[in-house]
Amino acid sequence: MKKSIHPANYRIVAFKDMSNEHVFITRSTVSTKETIDIDGKTYPLYKLEISNTSHPFYTGKMKLVDTAGRVDKFMNRYRKHLESKKS
Repeated sequence: MKKSIHPANYRIVAFKDMSNEHVFITRSTVSTKETIDIDGKTYPLYKLEISNTSHPFYTGKMKLVDTAGRVDKFMNRYRKHLESKKS
């Protein structure tokens, strides 16, 4: 393995799927500001909008996760675009 090509700041991080509260722990270099206590240990916390436990491809269920109002923002932009075409 080549030296000096991999990050040196790997650490144990807890990832939390905000759509279903699933938490998993793995090594990562992601920057975090929050922490979480799991089984008496404190881990840096990174919040996800979607993970393999909530993604339709893995769950087989089709559901829309709109945590940031993205669908509404798109519909408003699309509506304005259509109105400008009519003028």
